[in-house]
Amino acid sequence: MAVASFVSCKSKSGSSDKTGMAYNKKEYGGFTVNNRYKRGPGPGLVEIEGGAFVVGGSAINVPGQELGNYNHKKEITVNSFYMDETEVSNTNWLEYLNWIMTNFPKDYEYYYNELPDTLVWRRPLSYNEPYVDNYLRHPAYQDYPVVGVTWEQAERYCEWRTDRVNELLLRERGYMTSFKDKNGGTGTNANATASAAGTQGPFSTGTYLNNQIDDKGKRAMKDLNPANAGNGTGRNMATRNVRLEDGILKSAYRLPFETEWEYAALGLIGNTQYENISDNKIYPWSGLGLSSAKKSTRGLILANFKRTKGDYMGVGGSLNDKGGITVAVRSYTPNDFGLYNMAGNVNEWVRDVYRPGTFEAADAFNPFRGNLYLDKKIADPATGKIAIDKYNRPVMTEALYAKKQTWAEKQAAATKPADSVKNTYADQRGYRDPQSELYGEITLVNDKSRVYKGGSWNDQALWLNPATRRFLQQDESSADIGFRCAMDMQGSPEIRSNGKPQFKNKQSRPFKGR
Repeated sequence: MAVASFVSCKSKSGSSDKTGMAYNKKEYGGFTVNNRYKRGPGPGLVEIEGGAFVVGGSAINVPGQELGNYNHKKEITVNSFYMDETEVSNTNWLEYLNWIMTNFPKDYEYYYNELPDTLVWRRPLSYNEPYVDNYLRHPAYQDYPVVGVTWEQAERYCEWRTDRVNELLLRERGYMTSFKDKNGGTGTNANATASAAGTQGPFSTGTYLNNQIDDKGKRAMKDLNPANAGNGTGRNMATRNVRLEDGILKSAYRLPFETEWEYAALGLIGNTQYENISDNKIYPWSGLGLSSAKKSTRGLILANFKRTKGDYMGVGGSLNDKGGITVAVRSYTPNDFGLYNMAGNVNEWVRDVYRPGTFEAADAFNPFRGNLYLDKKIADPATGKIAIDKYNRPVMTEALYAKKQTWAEKQAAATKPADSVKNTYADQRGYRDPQSELYGEITLVNDKSRVYKGGSWNDQALWLNPATRRFLQQDESSADIGFRCAMDMQGSPEIRSNGKPQFKNKQSRPFKGR
């Protein structure tokens, strides 16, 4: 994992510059402000500083190639974000399966649904049967990218990973019962252990943030609300769950958007100085060639791909790209953002719904096609409790309203049957589609067609170009498609400000009228 460079969002003052009321004081109402917040990536992620670039700009103009192979060229801006340094590996996926087996030992359907389809290796005229049995589980392939996973499975993995990372943060820092105490260790927090081992179910970030998981650790947050804190002080003071405002929990892991993926793959930051790009790229590395020019590695192929229709790895005694099928996720040289295998090895799922002309119509800032707006289902409008499923996760429903309702509208809506409200707002996957194109009716492209990018061990060099794109149904999988995760970056898009010119702003002065 890359060393985190932190950006502070602190307020220099410990009091409001508009009311003079002190923050983080029970006697002033207990309004809590984290004035020491420092951001950083979650496990496995590296920072990607965003900016403007031409999506599709690296496309190679090859006579006879279909235009649909490449993105429509358009200048857009991608906000800064985090991205996995490597593709998700077989070991990473087996960790996911082990968690399911440990926490839901009799839920065979859950486990089965998350198994990759190892039958993707079978070919009628190839001897690939050893991969069917061994590729996922044998230690020889433990660091190889997981394949045979659908877009839907990848999305569920991202959700699971979010919960595990946030649970680790809360338990290791003492905001919740430690793993040692929770799992029957020799710690002293026996009461909390018994509570945490109850029937609440596994940790879920959304459920926890809605205060529907009651598990306070030895260093739980102090509740400064006078109505809750009473007269207690120190260890006797009331405690509360961590809130989003505390800046402790990480944002959700997710699949990267197509423009994020393409921007990160190109890594033009290494070719840029003072907003001037010295050399464009057609691959994640500089130059027009596919092999290394460095003396120590001269002639070695820079990615895992198929050089010709029958050459997957070179000649015996001089295996060029070192791989017949996939290779370990940390193979070759990372690009200028520090990302491995952004060309070749496996294609990678991205979050977007596929349309041939997406970027002719898409917005110029963070363009994305695939929005299906969802809200947490409310179980009790009076208390704000949300519905949770058998895995303790919030139940999500299609969003019904494009703007905030009045209180009266919200209460009235709570009494209406869900199917009585006609919803034309939530599903925006087909927004601005040409009316002449009946997607899903007269074409193979529909709202479940998802983009994948990057080229693979089974592709020739054309597909290594970051501007190329293909699609597959979100419930289908392949032996040459894997994925990596991304995460939103909150706050300023500039990652490192040291040494860069900055405007100097005065901090607000503390109110001295008290």
